[in-house]
Amino acid sequence: MHISKLHAIKRREFLRRTAALGLAGTAGPLALTLAGIGEAAAQSAPAEDYKALVCVFLYGGNDHDNTFVPYDANCHAVYKTLRNVGTDAAKIYIPSSALTALSTTGLAAGRQYGVQRALGSMAGLYAEKKMGVLLNVGPLAVPTTKAQYSAKSVSLPPKLFSHNDQFSLWQSGLLEGAEGATKGWGGRLGDLFLGSDKKAHFTCINAAGNAVFLSGDSVLPYQVTAKGAVDIDSLVYSAGVYGIGACKTALDTLLRANPTHWMEKEWARMVKSSIDNRAVVSGGIAGSSDSAYVTTGFANDTLSAQLKIVARLIQARSSLDVKRQVFFVSLGGFDLHDNLITNHTGLLQKVNAAMYSFYKATEQLGVADKVTTFTASDFGRTLASNGDGSDHGWGSHHMVMGGAVDGGKFWGKAPDLSTLASALDGPDSVGQGRLLPSTSVDEYAAALARWMGVSEPDLPTVLPNLRNFESVSGRSRLPLFVPPPSIA
Repeated sequence: MHISKLHAIKRREFLRRTAALGLAGTAGPLALTLAGIGEAAAQSAPAEDYKALVCVFLYGGNDHDNTFVPYDANCHAVYKTLRNVGTDAAKIYIPSSALTALSTTGLAAGRQYGVQRALGSMAGLYAEKKMGVLLNVGPLAVPTTKAQYSAKSVSLPPKLFSHNDQFSLWQSGLLEGAEGATKGWGGRLGDLFLGSDKKAHFTCINAAGNAVFLSGDSVLPYQVTAKGAVDIDSLVYSAGVYGIGACKTALDTLLRANPTHWMEKEWARMVKSSIDNRAVVSGGIAGSSDSAYVTTGFANDTLSAQLKIVARLIQARSSLDVKRQVFFVSLGGFDLHDNLITNHTGLLQKVNAAMYSFYKATEQLGVADKVTTFTASDFGRTLASNGDGSDHGWGSHHMVMGGAVDGGKFWGKAPDLSTLASALDGPDSVGQGRLLPSTSVDEYAAALARWMGVSEPDLPTVLPNLRNFESVSGRSRLPLFVPPPSIA
């Protein structure tokens, strides 16, 4: 009947708008897609199986050239020339003497990268083969060469070098309508299998606030703070509203009422769900022991606090009754058009401490091989200095960390930095050293989704643009993980 269809449309729109207002937690496009991965993978998982993805999003556009610094003599000389400009205070290169060299596995002969001391702990995990680096990944519509980019003979991602558009592309995996996207590739995975798990609320958990990554058509991410579940204060504190217990009782009655209007019913259902879910999360965290990961030395910054609560939620996975989870955490401040050296080093110190502590926590919890953590960002930066910083780019380098990762190596194709001309505007650059991605976000996401257990037939639903890459002859899937043992 037309009435029931209209009712369904209104209900769906109501839910979407209330979610956008933060009543059910919010997430961005990358977050939305991640949510879907968890639920999709959970369908065929054995009862004792558990896996989690943790997205660490670096808002603002991380400067990949000062994160993974060209270290071989030839490329470092080119890198230094392009960043050794202006006064001593304005120079934005890292001297080779201040770098820790990483093994060259996966790189062409003669190429090498290093990391500054701010990433010392991550360099240790790389040496232990628990972390690897994916080179030059970014949003693409189809595999694209420099000639095709210059001639505009293939489709290109919309509004390149724009913060809002590019982090939406990363999080949504959608080329059309990425600006203002409300669904992500995490959430689309959740939509595939919604209803199979009574505790599906806890499949996608956002510890960072706004992001699209974990939202879908039906899946809504559960939002937590660094301390755990979000409280409805008037129902938690015994004093109640304005210190009057009777107000608490009255509000509790209103929130738990059984109204007749469909909009009131949906509102009441969502509020009741929030209250019930808070009790489950708080009880799960309270029933777990702090000692397992406090001893790893989590710092007090925001990223460490987010990853610490993720560790606590993973420890509480049995009480949350989930087999697949996707988490979203973030750190801002990477849009460094100036003061790059000082500010970027400080940000990398936070990333280093938080991610290392989190990995050690997963080891102590016995789930290191069941948790994969990966970084993402709006875009990379220009290799050329703008005087005291770097400007918006496109492709960038990212870390993948975990016990199941086939680490201690580089994946993907290193950009050509052999000469100033090739570095600035060669086959791998679109000007000023902005990288033309050689690996798409779709391929990156697909490798993570497959590890989670998503089946091949389900991948196009989660990543509709993936077919434009995996159908290309000779284009290999990313081998980010240790292959499972063969069955004789």
